[in-house]
Amino acid sequence: MPIKLLLADVDGTLVTHDKILTDRAKAAVAKLRDAGIAFAITSGRPPRGMQMLIGPLGITTPVAAFNGGMFLNPDLSLIEQRVLQHDVVAPVIEIIKAHNLAVWIYRGTDWFVPERHGPHVDREEWTVKFPPTVVPDFTGKMDDVAKIVGVSDDQEAVKKCEEAIRAQFSNTVCCKQSCPARPTPDQVSAARSQPYYVDVTHPDANKGAVVLALSKMLSIPTAQIATIGDMPNDISMFEKSGMSIAMGQSADEVKKAATHTTTSSEEEGFANAIERFVFGNG
Repeated sequence: MPIKLLLADVDGTLVTHDKILTDRAKAAVAKLRDAGIAFAITSGRPPRGMQMLIGPLGITTPVAAFNGGMFLNPDLSLIEQRVLQHDVVAPVIEIIKAHNLAVWIYRGTDWFVPERHGPHVDREEWTVKFPPTVVPDFTGKMDDVAKIVGVSDDQEAVKKCEEAIRAQFSNTVCCKQSCPARPTPDQVSAARSQPYYVDVTHPDANKGAVVLALSKMLSIPTAQIATIGDMPNDISMFEKSGMSIAMGQSADEVKKAATHTTTSSEEEGFANAIERFVFGNG
């Protein structure tokens, strides 16, 4: 079936490692528009961190920030949002700390960190183009949380932290359904958005849910949606779309989940994917 919508991840996909939106990427999106193919973006970034892409790419579709935790119009007015349950926030933070990861919290347009120049804070500020608010702890900040992030350059610790959060808040059934220790099913979504980040969001705030939501909002069957990304948190949108494209630098688990693989983000992989797979120009 002909593709009617391309949904793209941002970091490592639409932009390069240095967060550059190349001229070829912009031209590829313009070619989609000229062909009547809609273009949308989704990312773990907060809304303000996606603003700089909307104008240059002429985006008119809903923007899915926080991996689908917030849907916004191109002017960043809110369409809908999904926040974490209050009672899971503190336990998630404890798991992240137990794995020796730094903790960040996002609420609406605010970004809270415990250290002004902690791990990856400066790079994230440069990426999203606004500074964090430094707090001694997260007291009074645990309501309406859109995303919690665990941060570390110890990639194995990040992976184990993701697994621990999933194990704690999965729908695993214990021996007694009435057991008070049994976690409520699907309390969170946890996935690595970068090798050094694990993002924890509302269970319906994942990129697979973004595909379904945009399919409904834009009246486009999922079979006519193509998705492109590079990280494990992109696998869920691969599973829901008719065509899926992994970036060349993706890990094997991501490539295996996709129907196609393009070149890396440093080799114009986004633009190449549109030419080769969406338009079929080989």
